[in-house]
Amino acid sequence: MGVLDALSHRTVIEALCHGKTLAGIEIFQGQIPCEKIVGYSSIYRVQFSLACFFFTMMLIMLCAKRSEDPRSAIQNGFWFFKILIIIGISVGTFFIPNEELIPALMIIGCICGFVFILIQFILAVHFVENWNESWVGKGEDGSRKHFCGLVLFTSFFYFLAIASIILLCIFYVSESSCSLNIIFITINSLLCLIVSVISVLPIVQNYHPTSGLLQSSFVTLYTVFLTWSAMASTKPDPVCNSSWTGIIKNSNSTVINSTGNGSVSVTSCVALIICFGLVIYSAMINSATLSNEKLVAIPSSDGTENVAPKIDGRKRYDDEEQSVAYNYSLFHLMLVFASFYIMMTLTNWHKPMSDVTRFQQSDSAVWIKIVSSWTCIGLYSWTMIAPCIFRNRDFL
Repeated sequence: MGVLDALSHRTVIEALCHGKTLAGIEIFQGQIPCEKIVGYSSIYRVQFSLACFFFTMMLIMLCAKRSEDPRSAIQNGFWFFKILIIIGISVGTFFIPNEELIPALMIIGCICGFVFILIQFILAVHFVENWNESWVGKGEDGSRKHFCGLVLFTSFFYFLAIASIILLCIFYVSESSCSLNIIFITINSLLCLIVSVISVLPIVQNYHPTSGLLQSSFVTLYTVFLTWSAMASTKPDPVCNSSWTGIIKNSNSTVINSTGNGSVSVTSCVALIICFGLVIYSAMINSATLSNEKLVAIPSSDGTENVAPKIDGRKRYDDEEQSVAYNYSLFHLMLVFASFYIMMTLTNWHKPMSDVTRFQQSDSAVWIKIVSSWTCIGLYSWTMIAPCIFRNRDFL
């Protein structure tokens, strides 16, 4: 049975590879293993199917604001049919020729990946803001352990950031010829230093009391990660980018393999961990909001409280009677961006319209990640400066 399965797998792979281009790439014998490219192509198709499903759900759920809306049943139920639809879309995408689908998905994936990086950053800053506010409040109430915890974690984040910058200089700037990497590290290090100084300025502390070094240290660490991820996506060079390995040469071209065996790179693994961690945190935010604001007796339009019906001796109520717990459409839109971001991460950010000689090199990915790091620092700086400029508005 195992032999038959192996032969069947080989037949499927050969059928997908024979006489065709994959991801806009023509395959020649002795270059890139066909199985590897089929795997990348499959990731694109599956994630594209998820994005299509979430986009359709986003359109269906537009303006759904109360549980009485019939569409709420679609949001909260029909899971069997939803799974069937996703499977059906996934199967259908495999009938679309690679040369017509994959190059377009690469471009869309880069754009959506950039947007999702910003979404991740906003969620991360929100998490650290709440963390800082909670521990500062407890510290002001006399809890020394929370005050010491703030100092400890702030120092730890800065230590990791500084150590990472040193490692980046060792592995990516070992010679003066690595000018682009030198520019990236220098600019982002200076920007991180600037936002750290801004966060403790007296005027900022006056109008934005929750601002502090804990947030700045976390933003610094996240920026250093984006810098590392960007430099790891540059063209392979034994001096300026030692993360690229397995350079195989033949008479026709040079085949580049960033991880040696086609697996997900270290930076991609870290990115996925951050992604799933923040998705879990986003779900926790919704749950906390629901608990604090919805799980109470809801006043009726005449000013009296709606009495929840009793079932089995306990009160039952509709926690979305007046408004839904979260924006359904916005939720699905975020999942659209997340689907494309995961697609790009699992495939190590392929370059749009790439060819065999530059299979995993991506100038687009480099600049997307670097620009996103600058944008993240800009957004964080604005959250500190805006209350000082527009003093009559409440930003907290």
